[in-house]
Amino acid sequence: MHPDPLATTAPKKRDTLYLQVLAGIGLGILLGWLSPEWGVKVQPLGDGFIKLIKMLIAPIIFTTVVAGIAGMGDLKRLGRVGAKALIYFEIVTTLALIIGLVVANVFKPGVGMHINAASLDTKVVAAYATQGSAQTTVGFFLNIIPKTFVGAFAEGEILQVLLLALLCGCALGRLGAAQAGDPAALARQGACQRAHLARLAAGLARGHRRGETVDAMTVHEGLHRRRLREDHA
Repeated sequence: MHPDPLATTAPKKRDTLYLQVLAGIGLGILLGWLSPEWGVKVQPLGDGFIKLIKMLIAPIIFTTVVAGIAGMGDLKRLGRVGAKALIYFEIVTTLALIIGLVVANVFKPGVGMHINAASLDTKVVAAYATQGSAQTTVGFFLNIIPKTFVGAFAEGEILQVLLLALLCGCALGRLGAAQAGDPAALARQGACQRAHLARLAAGLARGHRRGETVDAMTVHEGLHRRRLREDHA
């Protein structure tokens, strides 16, 4: 008798990551409440955890967007999905702004703290205010284009990483073999693309050399005619 594959399959482990996160938050609150001094001493652990999360944001966005666009294959379908996502983003963002305005006007957070705004240190937000006032629409769009491919990841610029992901995903989607999952066909199409670019570059180089030759012949002929006119004179 053949063994039942369902009986030999190991039970699926329960995902308890969110429970671990909630437990960590609870322990942090208790530690800060019962022993504030210890809470200050273990602050580097929290800072390191935040840096680890920031380190993974850019690669996760890049790989997710590239895999999604390349797996979709049809760029027209991608455009429809992108338009729907943009509309959804605008609706949710507007709804979030409305909720924020309602909460601020109804609950009025900060009222009763009796803080003198003149005594606050404005140096903390001065850099952001200056940068925001100096930013223009053209400068904003130009800043989306990274100086180097790796620079977008090194500097943590999410918009630049998203632009790179869109370009790479569209390029893989145009190859066509990425959706079929055929590495050999993908390699052949990539080789054909490289050969086409090489032939194009060679043609441009030959045209440039021919142009230089024609220019040299024209100059030489002009000098020869000038000598003939001088001799007849």
